[in-house]
Amino acid sequence: MSKATGHRPRKRFGQNFLHDEAVIDSIASAIAPRATDHLVEIGPGQGALTEVLVDGCGQLDVVELDRDLVAGLLAAFSIHPHFKLHSADALNFDFSSLIAGDEKLRVVGNLPYNISTPLIFKLLENAAIIQDMHFMLQLEVVERLAAAPGKKHWGRLGIMSQFHCRVEHLFDVPPEAFNPPPKVQSAIVRLTPHVESPWPDVDEPSLRSVVQSAFAQRRKTLRNNLKGIIDSSALEALGIDPGARAETLEIHAFIEITNAIHE
Repeated sequence: MSKATGHRPRKRFGQNFLHDEAVIDSIASAIAPRATDHLVEIGPGQGALTEVLVDGCGQLDVVELDRDLVAGLLAAFSIHPHFKLHSADALNFDFSSLIAGDEKLRVVGNLPYNISTPLIFKLLENAAIIQDMHFMLQLEVVERLAAAPGKKHWGRLGIMSQFHCRVEHLFDVPPEAFNPPPKVQSAIVRLTPHVESPWPDVDEPSLRSVVQSAFAQRRKTLRNNLKGIIDSSALEALGIDPGARAETLEIHAFIEITNAIHE
């Protein structure tokens, strides 16, 4: 297995390097890269997943923040003409700069748990240029992404992810698959942006703002969290109980609220 040798995982980067070959093969099988695919790997680390992806795609761009890993990655993979490394922070990286023509990106990564949520929100904003995403995440984050209305994990992350994508919780990964082993369970998730939106027309930034306000304090009602944004009578006119909590509402309801505010 190709590795950036002599590197100790850094806590400040949230590094937990995947080393279990059976898990790596399962991830590669889920991604199933094709010769025409343009893959982007976020946080390649020591190159464990990179090694099984690089020969199977047309272009592989990797984005790595830890400069101490760059030399090892270049030594292992720069022999491949379609491999390119970007020493950058994925949270600030311009993914649209990788696009040529009308192609779409396939994004993969063992995401550092400390930046996974903001990074997913950033990628959702780029959903129009993405074919699909496969991520290793903390199990709780995957449960939030795949949650259903009325469940404890239903919230802003799941609503906005499901607004943009089909979400599939593929399989779980135990701590011992990593070095060092994290203190939490992990899981693989697939996010596939909708080719045609299944939802009614709505201004996405406005929807995002409404959802954020509705969940500002989870234990409070819509009446309280949306005070000053929409009044109780307007919610009732939509058939929505102002005394309900945001976690009971489906995506359609948030879209109706957003459109009522901005009509």
